[in-house]
Amino acid sequence: MIDGCKKEFPCQYSITYGDGSVTSGFYIRDNVQLDQVTGNLQTGTLNGSIVFGCGSEQSGQLGTSSEALDGIIGFGQANSSMFSQLADAGKVKRVFSHCLDSVKGGGIFAIGQVVSPKVATTPLIPNQPHYNVGLKDVEVGNEILDLPSDIFDTGDRKGTIIDSGTTLAYVPSAVFEPMMAKIMARQPGLKTHIVEEQFTCFQYNGNVDDGFPVVKFHFEDNLNLAVHPHDYLFSIREDVWCLGWQDSGQQSRDSKDMFLLGDLVLSNKLVVYDLENQVLGWTDYNCEYTRTPVTFLFMILKKPFTELTAVKKNVIAMFRLFKYQNQGREDGNSL
Repeated sequence: MIDGCKKEFPCQYSITYGDGSVTSGFYIRDNVQLDQVTGNLQTGTLNGSIVFGCGSEQSGQLGTSSEALDGIIGFGQANSSMFSQLADAGKVKRVFSHCLDSVKGGGIFAIGQVVSPKVATTPLIPNQPHYNVGLKDVEVGNEILDLPSDIFDTGDRKGTIIDSGTTLAYVPSAVFEPMMAKIMARQPGLKTHIVEEQFTCFQYNGNVDDGFPVVKFHFEDNLNLAVHPHDYLFSIREDVWCLGWQDSGQQSRDSKDMFLLGDLVLSNKLVVYDLENQVLGWTDYNCEYTRTPVTFLFMILKKPFTELTAVKKNVIAMFRLFKYQNQGREDGNSL
């Protein structure tokens, strides 16, 4: 039984996500059983008691047959997430990583310290509900955009949000317009049109990496994020491409300008959230889970998706992520 709740009067919850989807139901407590890697191809069982929501009613995209899910596991910083509860109980370290494969979908997820490859990091902005980091500049095709000096500190949404629970990438209007102009200037003869009242699309039959510029985000402590054309462009049919960049002022429900970088820019990178040291970082990586393994000091896995591989004296473990595409579900890193 949860403290403060009664069997005949269970505690209720209701959560609204950034795309307007809603889930509601009751809080329950149960034991979660995880596989813990203990040695060379050896695993042990780890049990933890957690409180989570049992959804009885879903609406919005979560209520449609094409977008419905069995559940959402939250890895946000709030003490209500499964990750935070297990860490507070001393069951796991406050470090987790993901590596999303944009080619075949899926990827790697792990809890524990990354030993290799080495990952450069940037400080997390403290006292924020999401994973916020300090952005300094935006570069398009080797040219730094001339932006207002206060654009990287947008009011109550300080810094740039890094969120694997969001599919696309959102930037303030003052960034979106010059960035799009620089990108499209490489192909001045293209005729663009709007699809689904959201995406700028065009016909192009060349190699997009040759025809369009790389976009780079420069963060504090010299951490850079390079987003290649094959990352920010997606094909809706043969030779028709759309840009994944979004104007946050027009697309967000509250019309607030903000930087929110989702799967569009996080794919094909090993992204590490180190709450022990309050840093976040990444490095380019082949995220197909059958490829070169990532080495961890400590791992926790959900049982049905376990794959184990020995690397020297360290043991790594991976499970495939069945990637769920959602547009604008800002919920603090839900997987």
